[in-house]
Amino acid sequence: MNLNYQLILASNSPRRKSLLEELGLDFVVRTKSIDESYPQDLNPEKVPEYLARKKAHSYELNSNELLIAADTVVIEGQEILGKPADNSEARSILKRLSGKNHQVVTGVCIRSFDMEISFSVTTQVFFKKLEEAEINLYVQRFSPLDKAGGYGIQEWIGMIGIERIVGDYYNVVGLPLNSLWEALKKFNKKGS
Repeated sequence: MNLNYQLILASNSPRRKSLLEELGLDFVVRTKSIDESYPQDLNPEKVPEYLARKKAHSYELNSNELLIAADTVVIEGQEILGKPADNSEARSILKRLSGKNHQVVTGVCIRSFDMEISFSVTTQVFFKKLEEAEINLYVQRFSPLDKAGGYGIQEWIGMIGIERIVGDYYNVVGLPLNSLWEALKKFNKKGS
């Protein structure tokens, strides 16, 4: 797709950067520190889209720029499980997810100077019962601290621990690519 815009990814996530590269899109990364607080009475499933919009609206855009902002959360029960603060918390989160299913919700906001599309995508993830040794090995060898829910589906724990998913795999990685692509096509139609 030849976008009629300078595409901007508003994220430090190496996974989001890699996914956009794999889509064959030319883009630049632009980041800033954003307050990621949200109203405490907000439904957990609405939080990622709220945060994506908040991030997107913190940037001034020129008429030729198109910005993508995203936020991903893991929800177990009705509780958001964020990025673990340390290895102990990562182990605790993985023990909680073990043998259960949870939701991964990614909110996306795509914004140009005069148009905005925001949406969220939910994927159900089903973990097998993880052995303590498997959890410990993952936490020791990989980097769970920069990932919502303390794991990356594309890493070892996803390979051995996830029995199945219902929904978009790439959403769990950090960007729902199918939905993103369809939204970008709407901007292209408007810009042509």
